[in-house]
Amino acid sequence: MFRVIETETYQKEVLKWEKPYREAAEKLRYKLKESPFSGKPLGYRFLREKKIKEKRVYYFVYDDLALVLIVATSGKKDQQATIDHMKDKLHGFRELAEKITKQLPQIDPS
Repeated sequence: MFRVIETETYQKEVLKWEKPYREAAEKLRYKLKESPFSGKPLGYRFLREKKIKEKRVYYFVYDDLALVLIVATSGKKDQQATIDHMKDKLHGFRELAEKITKQLPQIDPS
C-alpha cells in the first residue's frame, strides 16, 4: 500500500472547492493508496492526472518510496500550464518526496 501525501499548495486549492468536490478529493486520496497508477499518465509513468468532474488533480507516484505526492489542481483552461510547471520541477518534487519519506514513521510490513 502506498502512502498519500498532499502538498500545502494542493490543500489550499482544494479548500476553495465546493463541498462535493472536496469530498471527492478526499475519496481520491484513499483510492490512490490502493491504486496509485489509476490516473492518466502525463508523459511519464510517475506523473499522473485524475479528473473530479471538470477539475483535475495532479500527482506523482514514487514506486521506490511507496509514496503518492498530490501537488496541484487545475481546470481545463490551466491544464497545460500546470503540467508544464510540474515537468519543469520534476527534480524538486523528487527531493520533496524523499524528504517527506525520511520524516514519516516506518510501517511494519507484517
